[in-house]
Amino acid sequence: MDFTTQFNPVDTSSLVDRVEDKLVQLLQEKKLKVGDSIPTELELCNSLGVSRTVVREALLRLRLMGLIESKKKKGAVITSPDIFSVLSKSMNPHILDQDTLRDIFEIRLVLEIGMADILFQRITPKDIEELKTIVDNEPDFSQDHLFNIEHEIAFHGKLYEITGNATLKKFQSMLLPIFDYVHNSGLLKKQIQLHKYVSHKGLVEVLENGSPELFRNAMRNHLENHFSRLFSSE
Repeated sequence: MDFTTQFNPVDTSSLVDRVEDKLVQLLQEKKLKVGDSIPTELELCNSLGVSRTVVREALLRLRLMGLIESKKKKGAVITSPDIFSVLSKSMNPHILDQDTLRDIFEIRLVLEIGMADILFQRITPKDIEELKTIVDNEPDFSQDHLFNIEHEIAFHGKLYEITGNATLKKFQSMLLPIFDYVHNSGLLKKQIQLHKYVSHKGLVEVLENGSPELFRNAMRNHLENHFSRLFSSE
């Protein structure tokens, strides 16, 4: 009798997954910080009771995530990951499912309404002048135009820059192309009849003379047509 036909292949990937999770848990429990060394491969093998091959695969995953790196005479050490390096590779609208695309579309709307207080804390007269220049370079009909990727990048990109939050700005640079894709796809309800709303020029006026609360309301109105396409009953 051929016993080899009675066995299914061993799922080694699940073991690597568990070891990867265990390593991440170890880093958290030991409260290791950037520059600290982690145990050697042999020490991890003995501690976890798995082969060196499994440990190496798990460590490779941590390297790809930017959690560890190799240093001469120190072995593997904790590093500060570039969280957007990995994320940017998956932020391709053509490979994301519809629910994820819709979620990302909503995230951008929420972020821009929520940045009011930070903007008013950090905006300068020079920023106001730069925003006015951006608006002056937009075509006259832009106040009636629902979405144009070039205008959005120029104006809203400047808003994110004013926040002084580098992480927020990086995130925005990944959100806008997906926002543009979703806007032009059939994922949302069809484009509604445009009506007057707070334009980029109007937002600048609020930033110059208004308050965070007024800006939140103005930005919500500016994005009204997008919200309507998300929640309209038709």
